[in-house]
Amino acid sequence: MTDSDDRPWGRWEEYLNEPGYRVKRIIVHPGKRLSLQKHAHRREHWVIVSGEGLFTLNETQHRVATGDAFFINTGDIHRIENDGREPLIIIETQLGRCLEDDIVRLEDDFGRV
Repeated sequence: MTDSDDRPWGRWEEYLNEPGYRVKRIIVHPGKRLSLQKHAHRREHWVIVSGEGLFTLNETQHRVATGDAFFINTGDIHRIENDGREPLIIIETQLGRCLEDDIVRLEDDFGRV
């Protein structure tokens, strides 16, 4: 692991950080959700490896559970919410030319907009 951070919604742990890509494990606590957000320079691929929740991609919401996967294109508005009883764990692969500071928060439960 190269880096990690506790957040009000859970925790992220970075496992790879190379030019053009990064791999993280994201843990979302029960009853919490990430910011409604988008990215200007990167795409993401999310694989749900444990738990269940509600995933928003643009105007559509999807029930998600272990084994589900989603591609998030540059500019897509997205968020994930853990409405289950167990931690929701995601493997996130970020792809793009600019991975740092590429987040625009549109809504946030923790006042970070």
